[in-house]
Amino acid sequence: MKFASVNEFAFKTQPYQHQLDALSKSHNKDYYAFFMEMGTGKSKVCIDDMCIAYQQKEINCGIVVAPKGVYRNWSQLEIPKHINDEIDHDIVVWSNSTSMKNKKQLRKLFEKNEKLKFFVINIEAFRTRKGIEFTKKVLQENNCLMAIDESTVIKNPQALQTKNILNLRKLIKKRRLLSGMPVTKSPLDLFSQCQFLHPNVLEYDSYYAFRSRYAILQTRSTASHSFQQVVDYKNLDELNKKLEIHSSRVLKKDCLDLPDKVYVKRLVELTPQQQKAYDEMKREAMTIINDDLVNVTTVLAQITKLQQICCGFIINSNGDPQTIENNRYSALMEILEEADGQKVVIWANYRHDIKSILKEIRSVYGFESAMGFYGDTKDSERQGIVTEFQDPNSKLQYIVANPRTAGYGLTLTESNTVVYFSNSYDLEIRVQSEERVHRIGQTKKCTYIDLVTEKTVDEKIIKSLRKKINISSEVMGEELKSWLV
Repeated sequence: MKFASVNEFAFKTQPYQHQLDALSKSHNKDYYAFFMEMGTGKSKVCIDDMCIAYQQKEINCGIVVAPKGVYRNWSQLEIPKHINDEIDHDIVVWSNSTSMKNKKQLRKLFEKNEKLKFFVINIEAFRTRKGIEFTKKVLQENNCLMAIDESTVIKNPQALQTKNILNLRKLIKKRRLLSGMPVTKSPLDLFSQCQFLHPNVLEYDSYYAFRSRYAILQTRSTASHSFQQVVDYKNLDELNKKLEIHSSRVLKKDCLDLPDKVYVKRLVELTPQQQKAYDEMKREAMTIINDDLVNVTTVLAQITKLQQICCGFIINSNGDPQTIENNRYSALMEILEEADGQKVVIWANYRHDIKSILKEIRSVYGFESAMGFYGDTKDSERQGIVTEFQDPNSKLQYIVANPRTAGYGLTLTESNTVVYFSNSYDLEIRVQSEERVHRIGQTKKCTYIDLVTEKTVDEKIIKSLRKKINISSEVMGEELKSWLV
């Protein structure tokens, strides 16, 4: 079926106007970039783009390449949520497992049928020969649209994963970039991203020619050699005009059609060590329930222990928190990088998490970039932290807070991005903590990002809160038992 316009496409979830505008510009192009800020819905635009290209018989396979902490969001959340119900499809997720089950899944990408195939693969796989060779085979046997999510993962021209992705470019029929922040450190970040789209985008095949055009260089010398150092940039208006032809730049502040609050779920997988600890704690919880030693306090204690494991720690035999290898901190740091210097409020339930998050952020952004606001924070210092955070010119970019301590009364409207590293099971606390940024004085749309581990109590807490259920007073043993099973 050919479409005279995007408006004729049967959307499963109705797009906002800014999404429709981006899709209208991209759908008939072989290469295009969705440079859309977090919370503006670039994943939906890309999925609709793939579906239209499929119904136009331009492609039969959509490949999504994303960072390890993000890529399963596509297979488990975004694609099922947005793909047209009339489109018969398979979703295949990359794994290098040699199990028969995995081999059977991967074979779906080579079956001769009329289905739209989705192949979701993490960018790290392109550092491995197996991941590269398999993707190459998929490209050779299908007509594919490949999208690079968080496209700054290929910003370094010297990185192995960048080189391997670019070597596959000629096999890819249609190419897309997705990023809310395509430039993280300098305009030179754009070179290899745009090379993936097409060399014509920037009109330079050579990184060094591109650098000479847009960077001001000075020769520096050491005792043994001399080198060219970038000291400033030039011709940036020209660079922006080139990008405008091949991309849509969307900022939340410009999206008048967005709701006041945007909710985003970021999936985080358990590590093997976490899975083992979670399974053991789940068996203990089941034992308590089956022995009928159940009351609200007991149930909440079990939820707390299971949630702590999802967050990345466990209480040892001495009663002290012990960190477990986990993916949650890296997922948080990816979000902060995407926020591109904007102020962010991070809510976490547990003292151990708050201290660990502060350490992680300060190691990357400096000590003054983050402050904690929780039980250990002195009363005499609390208002000063808020005042500094509310100063747009201050170095304090991130508040890491406990919602029971800071979730009431404070105004944190200098931020419009909120991350829930972990959630309270108390509905009032969740509602109150959301309102710290969404209140008088806020002039921007607010985005709330929940870090969630699927098939755990972590996920159940989120679902209950979204249904406005106060778990702290309503959950009993049989309900927790159903959560565990």
